[in-house]
Amino acid sequence: MFDLKTINSVVQQLEEERGIPREKTLEAIAMSLATAYKKEYGKKGQIIRASFDSNSGTVEFWQVKIVVDRAQVIMEGDEEPETNLKETALEDIKIRFNPEQHLLTEDARKIKRDAVVGDELVFPLEARADFGRIAAQTAKQIIIQKIREAEKVSVMAEYGQKEGEIVAGTVERVERGIVYIDMGRAVGVVPYEEQIPSERWKTGDRIRAFLYAVEETPKGIVLKLSRSHPKFLAKLFEAEAPEISQGTVEIKIIAREAGSRSKIAVVSHDPHIDPIGSLVGQRGVRVGTVTSELSGEKIDIVEWNEDPALFIEESLSPAEVVSIELDEKEHRAIITVTEDEQSLAIGRGGQNVRLAAKLTGWKIDIRSSGSTEISSSQTETP
Repeated sequence: MFDLKTINSVVQQLEEERGIPREKTLEAIAMSLATAYKKEYGKKGQIIRASFDSNSGTVEFWQVKIVVDRAQVIMEGDEEPETNLKETALEDIKIRFNPEQHLLTEDARKIKRDAVVGDELVFPLEARADFGRIAAQTAKQIIIQKIREAEKVSVMAEYGQKEGEIVAGTVERVERGIVYIDMGRAVGVVPYEEQIPSERWKTGDRIRAFLYAVEETPKGIVLKLSRSHPKFLAKLFEAEAPEISQGTVEIKIIAREAGSRSKIAVVSHDPHIDPIGSLVGQRGVRVGTVTSELSGEKIDIVEWNEDPALFIEESLSPAEVVSIELDEKEHRAIITVTEDEQSLAIGRGGQNVRLAAKLTGWKIDIRSSGSTEISSSQTETP
């Protein structure tokens, strides 16, 4: 009846290449055989199950009957009572007795002495090897459906573990500003707002991105990816600096304008390790590698400090601060710099002060010794 060599080869291939457990595939085959058997030889209401031995090729079929209490059912010839579903408790709703599907308690106990309501009793059925075309086609569809369901579970489990990490794939296509990535067993999607504005991708390009969500859709598993997410930047540094993965150095906060400039606040939990030096690397090799991955994005690395005044001063780097005045009530910092440093503190298009405000959580006003003042709120991007 079966080409066991082919079946076992397919089962093994599905397990190795798609991560579908062997038992799930064999379960799908058994279910499809039961469906085909019922379609060809079964009766209305019958519950038929099957078992398939992949070693011997043996198939067994049996009928299942559920034990019910006489008070639960409406027997043939009984008048069906009127019920209000909104007012009737679930346990009081009666079902129509079907001898092909149900077995009364008193009859079930003649077969199994301790049978109780809800038990399932099985009865062997005659083995069949010949199924009609329609039944065989139905069985094929069941197998395909069950394998797809098992593959979804497998992919969800695999990529669910990778959520919050960097993954890599190949650009499949770019459509309406959205980049679709071939990830092998799933499709990755980089929405327009999650891209670095200056980057342009084409089919076949290798791409790395941050996996921030795994979603199940009618078309399969979709991986939501980002190259503009602050955590992508954090993960890139984690890959370059072992001090971060070991927990010696911690990235506290990131303020990022993807593709243009970012500010990172770091802290060391070991007084002998320089947190900024850990991210910069010898001769700037570590920060240089990250910058290259992000298409030349400039990265300012500053030391985090519990003292808001010192932290704000650090965040405005590379500008030098003359004095700081904090307004705790308004959560506003008034920064005084020399006239020469004012443009540096503000940055092109207000970017430096804007990122410093995001990094520290304070509204920042820049004031020069010439009394010109610019607020961080005036430099917000639209």
